[in-house]
Amino acid sequence: MTGKTVTREHLYDAVYGTAGLSRAEAAALVELVLEEIASCLERGEAVKLSAFGSFIVRQKSQRMGRNPKTGKSAPIPAGRGVIFKPSAVLKQRINLRS
Repeated sequence: MTGKTVTREHLYDAVYGTAGLSRAEAAALVELVLEEIASCLERGEAVKLSAFGSFIVRQKSQRMGRNPKTGKSAPIPAGRGVIFKPSAVLKQRINLRS
């Protein structure tokens, strides 16, 4: 593993380098895609990207947690969370490059 983190800037540059768009157009395109994914998740919809994976909103029930500083128990309120499930194609690509 290289430990590299891909940022929005990296995505902008990747789109710029392959799609033949200007840097501003590439940045706008990436932002539109990310905003649409975020909006769908906010509405509770699952986002499925073929050959990549699915982002799924899950309801989490209230549970007991612990304050790591004091060790005291504290309730963690119910809420929603997002999970990512990679597709079989993505899993295979990741395992081939290891």
